[in-house]
Amino acid sequence: MDIEHSIKQLVINATRIRSLAQDVPGIQAHWKPDVASWSILEVVSHLYDEERLDFRVRLDFTLHRPGEPWPAIDPQGWVQEHRYNAGNLQESLSGFLAAREDSATWLRGLAAPNWEAVYEAPFGRIRAGDLLAAWVAHDLLHLRQLVELHWSYLMTNVVPYRVEYAGEW
Repeated sequence: MDIEHSIKQLVINATRIRSLAQDVPGIQAHWKPDVASWSILEVVSHLYDEERLDFRVRLDFTLHRPGEPWPAIDPQGWVQEHRYNAGNLQESLSGFLAAREDSATWLRGLAAPNWEAVYEAPFGRIRAGDLLAAWVAHDLLHLRQLVELHWSYLMTNVVPYRVEYAGEW
């Protein structure tokens, strides 16, 4: 795995996330296509918490605190517990972007990290390199989710017009 490429992808993904969220009007930021889905604000707030409380923390434990248990997380529960949809999109986005910048600086400052270091998780062994790869992949999953939310919102706002001419979704 090209570590520097992965770090660059994290930085680029932050720019992509900013592009998909920064100018979203308030009503759209809080909008959900259905009760089971997340809003754009909830996605960005989730990314902010994941940046601060999950990936960087767990990678740090794996690299520097072998044998110590990872701090507990509850990403699904945080949506309600942290009242994501009652927040402000620009504040959550700014927080995420600052935290991501800190993460990139931290990653680049690691002195000879052992990407093969293993954590024995309840779900199985996971290496430090797996965590970094999953961090990049996690961004892409939520980038797809943000695009889908933009698409769904568009579909509710163009009626009675159709979008087939654009191509197949």
